[in-house]
Amino acid sequence: MDTAIDIALKFAAITVAFVVVLLIVAYTVLAERRVLAFIQGLGPNRVGYGGALQPFADLLKFILKEDIVPDKSTRFIYFLAPVIATMAALMTMIVYPFGPDTRIPFTNITIPLVIARFDIGLLYVLGITSIGVYGIMLAGWSSNNKYSLMGGLRSSAQMISYELALGLSLIGVIIMAGTLDLGQIVENQSGWHGTRWYILFQPLGFIIYLIAAIAETNRVPFDLPEAETELVAGFHTEYSAMKFALFFLAEYINMFTVSMLATTLFWGGWNVPFLDTFLARGTFLFGLVSAVGFLVKVCIFLFIYIWLRGTLPRFRFDQLMNFGWKILLPLALLNIFLTATLIYFFPNL
Repeated sequence: MDTAIDIALKFAAITVAFVVVLLIVAYTVLAERRVLAFIQGLGPNRVGYGGALQPFADLLKFILKEDIVPDKSTRFIYFLAPVIATMAALMTMIVYPFGPDTRIPFTNITIPLVIARFDIGLLYVLGITSIGVYGIMLAGWSSNNKYSLMGGLRSSAQMISYELALGLSLIGVIIMAGTLDLGQIVENQSGWHGTRWYILFQPLGFIIYLIAAIAETNRVPFDLPEAETELVAGFHTEYSAMKFALFFLAEYINMFTVSMLATTLFWGGWNVPFLDTFLARGTFLFGLVSAVGFLVKVCIFLFIYIWLRGTLPRFRFDQLMNFGWKILLPLALLNIFLTATLIYFFPNL
């Protein structure tokens, strides 16, 4: 049974993780607008130095805006949908290891830099993220608006289709790691002085994951559920004020979580190349540098998201579905076959 100190540490870890994630998400929105501004010549730069306070101005705007609820909506489901979307996005944060076990300075206390670790962490992530589709689907249905309904149906079809390719793209990593424990998967990439990343053995799986993850999070060029030229604003047409902000928040949290999963499974997690040659593992400085390295890798993925938004046009919906079922899914199955063959002939790889 956990002691009072253990419970207090876990509560503190959850609080810190929640605050850090929300701050990173808020400033990812600002970063996206600034990067797109660099590409397109526009962007927020008035609120605070270089637009640094823009996320707080956006929050204030959402709080003060009038909350309009459609008369014909199914009220309970209408209010529940954004909560489901946001909670499903946040719940996966607890299983990602963002650093190794680290000793607190001037004490003998060693803490794991992960909130909760269990044997089926990857399965938990896939299960929770799949619930997010219910929030979008219910939002489209409960609004009693044909544009919202079409956006919800599109999103359901898209997310279910690309979820298959995304899940299958991870099978190669599971075969090589022999576990669903995210912490153990990261530990397995600690070889060769922290450079034995699974992307070296799973380049095809990584490419499939990256494409499927962008589609799963409804981002350009796969943002068909909210295609404004066809569906006004898609599933959140009838949402305003803080309920719209929750959907907005959920989208960016999902970007952050799939970036964390890609970092954990393919880019070595918190492993920083050759760090163990300079610092002793288990020390506070080693843990700090590892955690910073993990966040830097996540930020690289977030930059890729933003970069794609500024460069690529949107697919047609039929192209989207054909690409998912006829190209990504067969390639994911091919990757599993190649990985299994490789492990059979080289079991010590």
